[in-house]
Amino acid sequence: MSLNNIRNFSIIAHIDHGKSTLADRMLEITQTVEKRKMSDRVLDDMELEQERGITIKMRPVRMNYKKDNEDYVLNLIDTPGHIDFSYEVSRALKAVEGSILLVDSTQGVQAQTFTTLEMAQKQNLKIIPVLSKVDSPLARVDEVREEICDILLCEPEEVILTSGRTGEGVEDLLKTIIDKVPAPSKKFENANDFRSLVFDFQYSNHKGVIVYIRVLDGEVKKGDILLFKAANQKFTALEVGTFNPKETAKDKLIAGEIGYIVTGIKQPGIASVGDTIVLQKNLLEALSGYEQPKPVVWASIFPESQDDFDNLRQALQRLKLSDSSFTFEEEASGTLGRGFRCGFLGMLHLEIITERLRREFDLDLVVTLPSITYIVHNRRGQAITVYSPTFFPDHGDIERVEEPWVNLHLIAPSEYLGEIMQVLFQHEAIVGNTENLANNRNALHAQIPLRELMRNFFDEIKSVSSGYASMSYELADFRDADVAKLEVLIAEEPVPAFDRIVSKNRLQEEADKTIEKLYSVLPRQMFVTKIQAKALGRIISSKTLSALKKNVTAHLYGGDITRKMKLREKQKKGKKKMQERGKVNISHEVFLKMMKGGEK
Repeated sequence: MSLNNIRNFSIIAHIDHGKSTLADRMLEITQTVEKRKMSDRVLDDMELEQERGITIKMRPVRMNYKKDNEDYVLNLIDTPGHIDFSYEVSRALKAVEGSILLVDSTQGVQAQTFTTLEMAQKQNLKIIPVLSKVDSPLARVDEVREEICDILLCEPEEVILTSGRTGEGVEDLLKTIIDKVPAPSKKFENANDFRSLVFDFQYSNHKGVIVYIRVLDGEVKKGDILLFKAANQKFTALEVGTFNPKETAKDKLIAGEIGYIVTGIKQPGIASVGDTIVLQKNLLEALSGYEQPKPVVWASIFPESQDDFDNLRQALQRLKLSDSSFTFEEEASGTLGRGFRCGFLGMLHLEIITERLRREFDLDLVVTLPSITYIVHNRRGQAITVYSPTFFPDHGDIERVEEPWVNLHLIAPSEYLGEIMQVLFQHEAIVGNTENLANNRNALHAQIPLRELMRNFFDEIKSVSSGYASMSYELADFRDADVAKLEVLIAEEPVPAFDRIVSKNRLQEEADKTIEKLYSVLPRQMFVTKIQAKALGRIISSKTLSALKKNVTAHLYGGDITRKMKLREKQKKGKKKMQERGKVNISHEVFLKMMKGGEK
């Protein structure tokens, strides 16, 4: 296959704009998947992806297509649309020369559209504008096409109209990809000058690590001795191949192609996204890779039973081999035992990882309330980076605290701006300039503490805008924060899993809500149990859970009253002793209800 007949491209769009459905029609038209084997969302083969109707992992696929009696290879990388998985998108864009910018004709340009478009333009990719769902009775084709022309500075006839459901326009799109997306180029002419970029990898129990590569120079075949440049680890290519859409072995991969190499490596930490693979005998310089993703949200994950601690460690290591964008390190809690402090790219990423741990590895977990990174300056002049509320210093030892802020980009119809402004004000946002877009819509720029995004912000914006608002954000800088640690004590024992960092303006409100919720879900004990919230060195909210009553005199009949009085006195002393020594065992269900309560 000649380089001139290869086209590498991705599909980028906002979530739920029809990327996977459009990919289905491409697979069908190019006969990559037989019609009888077609199903909805072929490339979204993960159970969670099918359930939620979203793309979580990028998926490469190779299609063969004939145009003007000439054979072409089209390598597509389907990418996620949710803001949490923008790191997946950035990796896909580095491996291609062109990108389809897909916009839903019923919804128009969304905030995430701008974010992904900017990423593609930074890579100097050829952008092909495409409208989806044009067959829908709700489609606003002319209006949305005008929006696309405004942001891309293109002509209306350049925008391709498609329907993933009916297949309308998909054949024209495939021809446009061949005509407009540049063919890949190579730096070295010698076939032995093999060099490739790792843009993803997976783990197989039988094959070990399988790296997904874009071959930039030379060629690779089964049996070649290769080298990871960053890890400086050599290995033998046990198999090479392409995605059709399943892994299909080939004799070799040549420059310009996208495929995989089976490494046989079974230990974590060797393969990494962005590494360069070269022939061991021909040590070319490494390619520029990817910036390491920075965790945005942190949460501690503990096994419900400490007997499962090693199983949890192995499960996290396995998941790390298929999702390199989350981090974990061991930690210990006096209440919950040993577990792991994990960093995620966002709240959805946290939800997906914990759900995969439960489903794929059959683990019962306790997940603490999510938090973010703070920089705490203590009175001794030290700056401490704190990832967990548990390790937040005492109130008296804090000089000042810094927290991360984000730049928020929001698009919504004009009639909802008033309610949206109110939500932004409640979440401590600083609102910047507002731009008028086509079709009575506005783009709004704001800065907001990252902490506030986790306080039900997205749901509130969706609620007040009737679902019409869309958002994207990027990390900005650290600024001074007026926050304090809110602790929960049960029977005068602190429970670190319930610790949170809260704005001082909302301390009392959050403390009362937390104590009220815990009072309603905590089972009564055999002794009186105090439930307290502590902040700024004092108890600011408290409720007392009454003891379970047991009639110790029920078996007595007749006799002197003093017999009953002695038994009651004995019970009273016993309960007092239990209260002094007793410890409340908090069940997994209580933790789950509290975590859900914290999210709402």
